[in-house]
Amino acid sequence: MLQALDAAAIRRWAAVSVQTLDSQREAIDGINVFPVADGDTGSNLLGTMRAALEALLRAPVDERSETGAALTVLAKGALAGARGNSGVIVSQMLRGLAESLREVDQAGADDLAKALVRAAELAAEAVAEPRPGTMLTVLTASAAGARRVRSGVLREVTAAAARAASEALALTPQQLDVLAEAGVVDAGGRGVLVLLESLVTVVNERDEPVVPYSTSQPSPLAAREAGSTEFGYEVMYLLDSTAEDKTTVLRDTLMTLGDCVSVVGDGDGLWTVHVHCNDVGAAIEAGVESGRPHRIMVARFADAEGAPSRFGRARVVVIPARGAGIAALFRTEGALVLEIGPNDEPDVWDLLNLITSTGASHVTVLPGDEGLMGIADEAATRAVAGGQDVIVIPCASPVQALAALAVHDPARRAGDDVVSMAEASAATRRGELVVASEDAITWIGPCKAGDLLGFADGDVMRIEHGPVTASMITTGAFAVLDRMLAAGGELVTAMLGADAPDSLADELEKHLRRSYPAAEFVAYRGGQRDSVVMLGVE
Repeated sequence: MLQALDAAAIRRWAAVSVQTLDSQREAIDGINVFPVADGDTGSNLLGTMRAALEALLRAPVDERSETGAALTVLAKGALAGARGNSGVIVSQMLRGLAESLREVDQAGADDLAKALVRAAELAAEAVAEPRPGTMLTVLTASAAGARRVRSGVLREVTAAAARAASEALALTPQQLDVLAEAGVVDAGGRGVLVLLESLVTVVNERDEPVVPYSTSQPSPLAAREAGSTEFGYEVMYLLDSTAEDKTTVLRDTLMTLGDCVSVVGDGDGLWTVHVHCNDVGAAIEAGVESGRPHRIMVARFADAEGAPSRFGRARVVVIPARGAGIAALFRTEGALVLEIGPNDEPDVWDLLNLITSTGASHVTVLPGDEGLMGIADEAATRAVAGGQDVIVIPCASPVQALAALAVHDPARRAGDDVVSMAEASAATRRGELVVASEDAITWIGPCKAGDLLGFADGDVMRIEHGPVTASMITTGAFAVLDRMLAAGGELVTAMLGADAPDSLADELEKHLRRSYPAAEFVAYRGGQRDSVVMLGVE
């Protein structure tokens, strides 16, 4: 077992925490009844720790090679990706650990005990009006438990911290009536216990997370109960270009607008702002007056009573698209489009803002690109937490998104429409011609930069050595189509890239008339830069 925590142990702790929160997310969500029964504490904690872990794994080696440095990166990542009140509190817990261990290369038992005290202090400062019976209570108890151990053995300190947290968690229903009425412990407190149990796992060098101190509580089966339904919206954003005195004024302003207020910083100029309120505009305007708010997220609580509904229409289709030509095509088909430039990195916040700004209660997202699936899923998860019904239909190519959009019928029941669109996407085989950007090894042999690669359903099936010519492109497109149509097909769609020959659409149509006269053909000028032509067969 470990005698001290080094940077490698911090990385493993973050990874085990994410793994364990992922496995317990639904259980924690199910007991979330305070301060608002929005059922997302487990999801918020998981999202926050995932952001922290990603920041740590992506940091340069010299920024994560020592214990204090690794914790600093972890804390900044958690703050930047914090979700909900619980996520903000965890980010401050990590910041407290980082501050206390900033100059420490390896943290021993005494170092960790002192750091937990600082973590509890900063976490408490993140909440404008702390209440007993919350995750702050559990975190404070864990710090006290760790300080009581005088052995100097790391395993005993971590075990004592987890045990004290478990005992404090069991008492939370006696401190908050809403917990007692629902028959549950505090959801955020249970999340804190998961983090401490994950640390126990790492210190004891176990392969799998263990939960020796967890207090088992049933999930509520009754109708959802809210600690407060006065405020209908959750507003979060990051804030920079500000000063500490301005953030104090901002906190006071937000407290006049709502509750669950927190304005916390990473010690290096970046602040996370969180509030539950009804006047979303005023909450954001207060941020503008204090600095530069960005990554603004607004979510409506699903069970909020009396809050005005922001849903002005029933259903829309949203598509993130690479390139102006493809974006214009989708717009003509009635979709709302997030246009991503050829050199731009996709941003989940931009897509989330588009989804929430549609004013639609049901949103179907068609990513149209394997590289956009991740941001689509993340944006959908955040929008669902705000009360929207958002479904992401897997689409690995714009031709599949186009096929799905073609069968979209707003007059149908939402569930039936989603099924039809998903079936249309799945039934569309996809092909592509791409100019290789670098040397590589493929399933059918090596290729060099500048070679022309033919893909059918994601697999390389043809390599033509460069330099690429117009005739080579035409021949390659024929070969890809022949492979795809060998299994049959009634409609062929071609989306021509910026480098496609002007004659390619005519040549493809002639080829189909000669070899597959029953197949219909349609071509569009997509103008994409990353492929010469994209093909779809339905």
